[in-house]
Amino acid sequence: MMNAFDPDAPPTPWVDLGWIENFTRTSASRSTAILTGIPAATLEQTRNRLEAHLTFDFLSWTKLTMALATGSQHMNVLAASASDGMTPDPAVSVQAGSTASVITLQYSDAAGFTPGSMIAVDNDYTGQTGYLGSPVSGAYVRQPLSDIDYIRRITFNVGLVLGAGSGNLILARPLPGGAPAPGTKIQAITGFNDREGGSFYHEWSALFLLEGSQGDRIFFHYPRLQPVGEAEEAAVPLDDKHKTGLARILLKGQFLALPVTDPHDQERVLCYRFFKPASYSLV
Repeated sequence: MMNAFDPDAPPTPWVDLGWIENFTRTSASRSTAILTGIPAATLEQTRNRLEAHLTFDFLSWTKLTMALATGSQHMNVLAASASDGMTPDPAVSVQAGSTASVITLQYSDAAGFTPGSMIAVDNDYTGQTGYLGSPVSGAYVRQPLSDIDYIRRITFNVGLVLGAGSGNLILARPLPGGAPAPGTKIQAITGFNDREGGSFYHEWSALFLLEGSQGDRIFFHYPRLQPVGEAEEAAVPLDDKHKTGLARILLKGQFLALPVTDPHDQERVLCYRFFKPASYSLV
């Protein structure tokens, strides 16, 4: 898999999160000695704790980078053109024949979306509890709510409209959740929102790639990562020498690695590190 992995066109279900910097891996795993004899001497070692932490800065703000950089629930801001500015524009039904890249609507409904519009595509909320949202869970609901748009508020199934016409919305890239299921609805969004606090912890798999100048590559695969801490940004001055006051605002990501059981030998692991040498380099 790693030999053929294309970071510019990652295979499903991987999603490109862009470039990062200040990538740091910190192991908090601990080993302990098993002692035997009088006087006691080390017989062998065993691991009594598995733990690892990651920190890095995202170089761009997107739906996913913003969600990954906060330790709580992440939401979409639904478009609201009503006079009160609070009532969301109603969702419209996706028609049969829609794909992950082309959303088919009734002609009258499609007129409400223009190139550059951002959209959320998911089902109406009808009182469900538990994990909600597609293609990954965006929230865990303990008690029924009254907001019919709630799932579209928290869904990760979002897209950018590149072109619109003849009842179709052409997306800049395919929806993460694939072709919309029957009964799905679409709603315009204007941005993204998170909040500090709450009880929901989302979980992801991550693959980090370091590329060498000769074609060599180092991969770090973390099967399970959870954000830790709260939302944090870093201001990086663009010109320290001339003190212009201009700065980049970077999202800071902090993560805890959780263990998985390797199916080959049933060992519990946190991370896989792969190295692909450059062509004709010594091995």
